[in-house]
Amino acid sequence: MGRGKIEIKRIENANSRQVTFSKRRAGLLKKAKELAILCDAEVAVIIFSNTGKLFEFSSSGMKRTLSRYNKCQNSSDAAIVEYKAEKQDSKEVDVLKDEIANLQMIQLRLLGKELMGLSLKELQHLEQQLNEGLLSVKEKKEQLLLEQLEQSRIQEQRAMLENETLRRQVEELRGFLPSTERSVPSYLEYYPVERKNSLIKNVVVSPEVVCNCAMEKGDSDTTLYLGLPSDVYIKRKAPERETCSNNSGSPMGLV
Repeated sequence: MGRGKIEIKRIENANSRQVTFSKRRAGLLKKAKELAILCDAEVAVIIFSNTGKLFEFSSSGMKRTLSRYNKCQNSSDAAIVEYKAEKQDSKEVDVLKDEIANLQMIQLRLLGKELMGLSLKELQHLEQQLNEGLLSVKEKKEQLLLEQLEQSRIQEQRAMLENETLRRQVEELRGFLPSTERSVPSYLEYYPVERKNSLIKNVVVSPEVVCNCAMEKGDSDTTLYLGLPSDVYIKRKAPERETCSNNSGSPMGLV
């Protein structure tokens, strides 16, 4: 059998009133705690008994809850405006989330993914978009290549101008320096003995020539040793050659 309905009115009996107060106070504080935990709400309960005793419960601190309560009482309109702004912001956030999802889907389709469910017309439109994008990429690529080619030409012209400037400077420096044009002696001028020995081996000569060669050999060695020029050597040996040619008419020269 269920409990009977109790009439809500002041209990006249003091003992019954105190017992009912203790029971219902404990139940009220228990329900307030459960409400704060289950619903993540900020709950505060303040109870004064008929004897003046204080009983309280606060889920976030009584002072903080009372301060917030006072602010809400003093600026209820501001709280309403703030609530509306938060609600509007939440709507904008939802709209932005939907746009982001649509853009991600479009990006995947441009990459050739998530094509299921598209009609033939939508696929043709997607193909047209890809072709237009490909043409734009090719045009940009050609433009960059032309710019690089132009830069290379400019650098080449600068290098040619710098080379021409350096060449002119070198020519000017050569004009200031004294000329040092000297004929370089040949190998045979430094080594006449080897040349004459090779001639003697290859040609059959007369005693007159042998005599002249022997004299020239000794003198040429001396000339090279002393560092005398060849024309001095020729002038000095001209009389001696004449004397040797005169003596070649003797019987000894015919042997």
